[in-house]
This record gives sequence, C-alpha cells and structure tokens, in this order.
Amino acid sequence: MRIRRTLTAAATTAAVTALGLAGAVPAQAAEYSSALKIKGVQYDAPGRDSNKCSGGNTKNEYLTIKNYSKTATVNLKGYKVKDAAGNSFTFTKNHTLQPGDQVSLRGGRGTDSDAGNVAYRQNCNFIWNNDKDTIYLYKPGGARADVHSYTKSANDKDGNGYITYHG
Repeated sequence: MRIRRTLTAAATTAAVTALGLAGAVPAQAAEYSSALKIKGVQYDAPGRDSNKCSGGNTKNEYLTIKNYSKTATVNLKGYKVKDAAGNSFTFTKNHTLQPGDQVSLRGGRGTDSDAGNVAYRQNCNFIWNNDKDTIYLYKPGGARADVHSYTKSANDKDGNGYITYHG
C-alpha cells in the first residue's frame, strides 16, 4: 500500500522558494489554448529609429502572428496586442487567417491587406523597446492567447533586431 502525502499550498510555496525555484519559469513557458500565437517580432527596426510618419522607419518594426491550427480559420477582429508599458493595439477590422497563415502587424500608416498579410497600427510611434519588453496577445474576450518576454542580450544573438518564437 502506498501512502500519499500532500502538501498544502503554503508548504509547496515554501519548498519552491527554499529551492530557489520561485520565478524561474519565464512568462512564455505557459502555453495558452489559442490557435493564434506570436511567431516573431522585429523589435528593433533596421537603421536609425525615426518615428516620423513621413520618412520614418516605424513600418520596419513588426510583430508576426500566425494561425497554428491545421483546420480552423481565425478572424483577428477583437484580438489585442500589448507591451509591458501598456501600449496596445486592437484589431478593429475583419482580418481572416486561414490555417497556417500569418499576418505582420506593422507600425506606421498603411492599408491593411488580407492578400498581403499585413495590418498597420496607424500610429507612427514605436511600440517595442530596443533593449527588452514583454509582448502580450489577448483573445477578443480578454483571455491571454500568448506572451513572450525578450532582452536584446539574451534573445537576439545575431543582433539583427528580430526574434523568432513559435517557428
């Protein structure tokens, strides 16, 4: 006969803290039940940062969101992207992603295109920090779909300003 022992939540927390494991799991380790996930981010636009609407390079900073489902088509309307400082963008128009399809959410102004797989934030300010940030993707109902934190030194080994997540 096996004797099962259970720890209370307080005892478990104390044990984890004593072992130095508290906080060891990064935010992106949690998997969320969403077909849409962050594929990658161009957090540092090539060249010198210029957030001018005319002649600036905010269009070169983008977030790629991919539909990883093999069968479900997903409409981005109502999905929200946010950074650690609370800057956010909500997809207010219909933008449909077929299974395996992706969209690049770019800074700056432009015309959204399903065929071109691009959406624009219609804002010429940069959203992602060049040194570190956290990217949140929320479903229309407010549930978290995906999250990733990055630091330039730890996650961008080749220094090109682009980080890949879900491949």
